[in-house]
Amino acid sequence: MSDLIENPFHAGERAAQVHAGVAARIVPIRHRMPDQHREFFGSLPFVLAATVAEAGWPIATILAGRSGFIAAPDAQTLRIAALPDPADPAAPWFKPGAPVGLLGIDLATGRRNRANGVLVEVGNALVVAVRESFGNCAKYIHIRSVAPVGADTQAAERMDRLDQPARDAIAGADTLFVATSDGRDRVDVSHRGGKPGFVCVDGDTLTIPDFAGNRYFNTLGNMVVDPRAALLFPDFSGGDLLLLQGRTEIVWEMPENERLLGAERLWRLHVARAWRRPGAVPLRWSLQSLSPYVERTGTW
Repeated sequence: MSDLIENPFHAGERAAQVHAGVAARIVPIRHRMPDQHREFFGSLPFVLAATVAEAGWPIATILAGRSGFIAAPDAQTLRIAALPDPADPAAPWFKPGAPVGLLGIDLATGRRNRANGVLVEVGNALVVAVRESFGNCAKYIHIRSVAPVGADTQAAERMDRLDQPARDAIAGADTLFVATSDGRDRVDVSHRGGKPGFVCVDGDTLTIPDFAGNRYFNTLGNMVVDPRAALLFPDFSGGDLLLLQGRTEIVWEMPENERLLGAERLWRLHVARAWRRPGAVPLRWSLQSLSPYVERTGTW
């Protein structure tokens, strides 16, 4: 019996594939994790985790610990021995029954795997029942070494509009993570990368290029059915996190004056609210090399 999900894409994903001119095909999205994914999650010092907050808004965070803090006791269970900090705006929403999207990413190798499911237990750990498991290519992932540091918990600073330090952080970023939902029972969190400056900031509107990826269109497909999204911008050298929530729009046909080298289309986020979390991640990364794929892309 195959582990592959027979029809893994919802209506929004299929619509996005049609917009992009991508033919339907069999893809390796599974009901359960293969052994290599289980081992991979177990080796990581951090994981991206997303769920839904009040009124269905996506929200995301980074959970960190010593290598081995994530365990997969079986092919459909992930146990994460870390809870969101009480100061984390995402913390109240990680509760039993909540949908969860997980992204495991090893910045030292560029490897990444995804797992989506439902949170079944919250105690000393988050226990996730995995419903979808799949890998992603290493495109646009910049190679970084990582080192642990002591925790430095501080209160989150809420903003209704981006201030200048937030705009500067976004304008200089080479990596972001985006959480979206199908508006029902699935949450997804994904990686986006480019040259520093690949995100355009105009007031409270961000424009993000969509470079060629795995052609699943999980993120844009979710935006088709529910335009709300959450973005995380990590400060790799300082451990700060910038969390944004807002509504998105997809620009399928790019105007000539907005074409960016390497981008197949664009999407925008109109910021509704934001939080700055100083020292939120007890890890520090050092850039070793930019992904070779960004050599064929531009900046704003």
